[in-house]
Amino acid sequence: MKTGRVWVTGAGGLIGSHLVRLADRFASGLTAEPVTRDRVDLCHLEAVTSLFARQPPAAVIHCAALGRAAACEANPAEAQRLNVSVTQHLSRLAQDIPFFFLSTDHVFDGRQGDYSELDPIHPLSVYAQTKARAEDWVLQNSRHTVIRLALNLGVSPTGDRSVTELMRQAARRGERLRLFHDEFRSPLPAVVTARVLWELVRMDRPGLYHLGGSVCLSRWEVGCLVAARWPELQGKIERASLKDYSGPPRPADVSLNSAKVQALLSFRLPGLTEWLAAHPGEPV
Repeated sequence: MKTGRVWVTGAGGLIGSHLVRLADRFASGLTAEPVTRDRVDLCHLEAVTSLFARQPPAAVIHCAALGRAAACEANPAEAQRLNVSVTQHLSRLAQDIPFFFLSTDHVFDGRQGDYSELDPIHPLSVYAQTKARAEDWVLQNSRHTVIRLALNLGVSPTGDRSVTELMRQAARRGERLRLFHDEFRSPLPAVVTARVLWELVRMDRPGLYHLGGSVCLSRWEVGCLVAARWPELQGKIERASLKDYSGPPRPADVSLNSAKVQALLSFRLPGLTEWLAAHPGEPV
């Protein structure tokens, strides 16, 4: 794709807001069109259909979701509606144009780590199960793309969408944060994710991709790196073990192998430590 308007659903969230904010830098002729709740409620399917007919986009990046695992566990029907039914409807509307669906590393059960796109999925939580069902639907269309994202860090417009924002909020309330040393992810700043997504949209190579940082880190290691940047977290984090956890299912190691997408990109995916050192003033 060279030109055209690209719908960005969930434009008020972490990834969506970065896509809109960075479009001038990375979209190269494409125009990001924010689709927020103020404009249309994605659950009102007729309203979405009407907007799509009046202002048809050249492509859609679908970021909107019920993304908090606890909320999905508490209300599986709502998770199904937001994460599956809305995705199905948008995918139908976009059947003849590129459609990019953001999924999650949590579709894996965490027993292996370093997951590639060829590895079988086994979602443990309601959140992951709804994302997996949506993936199946999206990939039925050969023009459409699924990107499984690793843990993303950064600052959102509402200040409460990223794991780092939630950590800082908890610390300000005086809470201590127990971070697991034996739970592993492939963390990546949202600004890098946005750059990758725009490159994928521009090249329009549909399929399934994993997107994470180049270095696997534990939750504890991520917390230590973030605490070094945010003074309010210092002294508020403590090392804990997933073995002592008793909440909804959490996979132990969902680190992603991003070699497939890396081969297409114009730049090298960084590890979180490397990126933080190179961007001392960037919020994360």
